[in-house]
Amino acid sequence: MSSTAMHPRGGVTVGTLSELPPLEAGAVIYLRHWFSGSETRGQMRRDFEVNFGPEMAEAAFEAFGYLCNFCATHGRRPLVRHGVTCKCLGADENCFANLLASAAEGQDGDAHILASLIVTPRKAQELAHLASDCGLILQQIMTPQPVHQPARPAAATLH
Repeated sequence: MSSTAMHPRGGVTVGTLSELPPLEAGAVIYLRHWFSGSETRGQMRRDFEVNFGPEMAEAAFEAFGYLCNFCATHGRRPLVRHGVTCKCLGADENCFANLLASAAEGQDGDAHILASLIVTPRKAQELAHLASDCGLILQQIMTPQPVHQPARPAAATLH
């Protein structure tokens, strides 16, 4: 058995989750949740509901699940993930996270190249498009919303 069979290159630690910007960290966390079973998928669904409300959460959850399943179905090889609670960032996870961030930012060329590292070449464009939708969803979840301050007239008396 070769050393890459025992330690797949896609699982090589390339950093930590705490080093990632929020969108990319969220992509990795939800990728792990999706593939770790019904309990973690339930946690993910609840996170989406808190951020989007029940109707939009369902659509977001389904879109992210479709993206993950697309990677699994059309992947050049299995996408290697670390455990749900692991603080490490694997090479495949980093590629997935950067794919979503690039696609969400409209960097289509970069998104296509990153997609081609995950799926077969003929499916890369479709994956980049799916990643754009999901990246925008994660951007909404992971970007802190400013606290809404009620408007006060310029001449308001405070005390």
